[in-house]
Amino acid sequence: MTDGTRSGGPDADAPGLTGGASAVVVGGGLAGITAALALADAGVRVTVLEGRPRLGGLAFSFQRGALTVDNGQHVYLRCCSAYRWFLDRIDATALAPVQNRLDVPVLDAGARPGRRLGRIGRTVLPVPLHLARSLATYPHLSLAERAGVGRAALALKGLDPADSALDAQDFGSWLARHGQSARAVEALWDLVGIATLNAVAGDASLQLAAMVFKTGLLSDPGAADIGWARVPLGELHDRLARKALDSAGVRTEVRTRVSAVSRNADGRWSVQLPGGSVDADAVVLAVPQREAHDLLPEGALDEPGRLLEIGTAPILNIHVVYDRKVLRRPFFAAIGSPVQWVFDRTEASGLADGQYLALSQSAAQDEIDEPVAALRARYLPELERLLPGTRGAGVQDFFVTRERTATFAPAPGVGRLRPGARTKAPGLYLAGAWTATGWPATMESAVRSGVSAAGAALGALGRPRDHLLELFEEAA
Repeated sequence: MTDGTRSGGPDADAPGLTGGASAVVVGGGLAGITAALALADAGVRVTVLEGRPRLGGLAFSFQRGALTVDNGQHVYLRCCSAYRWFLDRIDATALAPVQNRLDVPVLDAGARPGRRLGRIGRTVLPVPLHLARSLATYPHLSLAERAGVGRAALALKGLDPADSALDAQDFGSWLARHGQSARAVEALWDLVGIATLNAVAGDASLQLAAMVFKTGLLSDPGAADIGWARVPLGELHDRLARKALDSAGVRTEVRTRVSAVSRNADGRWSVQLPGGSVDADAVVLAVPQREAHDLLPEGALDEPGRLLEIGTAPILNIHVVYDRKVLRRPFFAAIGSPVQWVFDRTEASGLADGQYLALSQSAAQDEIDEPVAALRARYLPELERLLPGTRGAGVQDFFVTRERTATFAPAPGVGRLRPGARTKAPGLYLAGAWTATGWPATMESAVRSGVSAAGAALGALGRPRDHLLELFEEAA
C-alpha cells in the first residue's frame, strides 16, 4: 500500500508520492482545504477526500439554467484575518474585495416616508468614536435608545471573550440588564447578531456575542468593513481552491466517502474507503460534528457524545429574478419586516437582463421547511414594501435554497462542547467551524480551525509551522 494513496487505486504507483510525512484530510470544505494547504506548504504529502462532487463545503455554487447560483450569501469582515489569508493563498483576493469603509443601508419597512432609510457606518476616528456619527444620526432609534446603545457598547467592550463564564449566559438577557429596548435589539443588536451568529440575542451565548461585537465593532475602526464575493462562490472555493491544492502537490479526490478511520499496529493511520484504504502519518477530520463523531475511533475524545449535543441552526435563502432593475444598492438590511438582508447577485450570476436578488434569512427555524408557495406569498409583498421599484416588475423566477444544518447553534453552553484540534489519539486532529476557535460558525472560524489542526499536526510531525504562526498566531 502506497502512503497517501488509495490501495489498488489508479494512482497507487504515481511518482512523487513516496517518502516523508503524509496526511489525509477528510472533508473538502474551507477547513479541510486550509488544513491541506498548510500541511502541504510545510512539505507534507497530502490527500484530500471529499464525498461531494466539489470542494467548498456549505459555501458553494450550482447551475440553474443560465444562472450560476450561490447556495447562500456569504460575507466576511476586514477583521477576518484567516479568511483573508485564505483568499490570498488561492489568489482570489481581488474577486472578493472589502468595502473601503463600513456602510450598511438599513430600511425600516414600517417607517413613514422620509424616515425609512438609515445607515450604519464608520469614520476614520479611533474606536469607539468611529461609530459615534452613525449612531447619533441613526433614525431607527430614539435619542434615548441611541444613548443607551452607547452605554451598552462601552459595557460590552469591558467583557473578556476568553471568560468561559460568559458562555453560560445569553446575550438577550445581558442586553436587557443593560437597558436595551426591544426596538434597540431589533434595529441594531440583532441586525448584526443574527447575521453573524445565526441566532437571535436571546438564543445566543454571551461569550460568542461579545467576541463578535468586540472584534468586529470595537477593536479597530475598519474591523467591520464588509467583504463579499463578486463572482460565484464555486469560483473561489472550488475552482481556485483546487488549483491552489494542485499547485501545492495535494492529491484531491471528490465523490469519495470515508467509512472508517483506524490506527494501525505501527502507529500510523488507515482511512477506509469503498474498495480500498489510504494510509498516512496524520489524519484531519474536517467534517461536520456528527460525521466526526461517527468516524472517531474509541478513546479519541473523553466524551465524544458531547459532539452530538452541539445543536445546529438553519439558514433559508430566497432567490428572486425580476425583469428589470429594482435595487440600486449592492445590498441592504431590513427591519420591521421578515426580510433580513438582501444582496444584488445579478452580475455574479451571469444574468444578462433584469435583476437577481438573494435574500439571506438566518435563524430560520420557523420557515426552513415551509413550501415555496408560502414563502413566495410572504416575501414578494415584503419586497414591494421595501423596494418601490418591485411594484409592477415581472418576477421571472422565484426559488429557495435551504441549509437545515447551516451552522452550529451558538446557544449558551456550547463553548464547553466544542473540542480543540487535538484528540487523545496521536496523529488524529479535528477541524471545522464547530471546533473551539473562539468564533461563531463563519468562514473565518472554518479557516482558523484548519490552521489549528495543521499546526498541531505539523508540531507532532516535527515539521516547520512558522508560516502559520507568523500569519495569525492565535489561530495556530
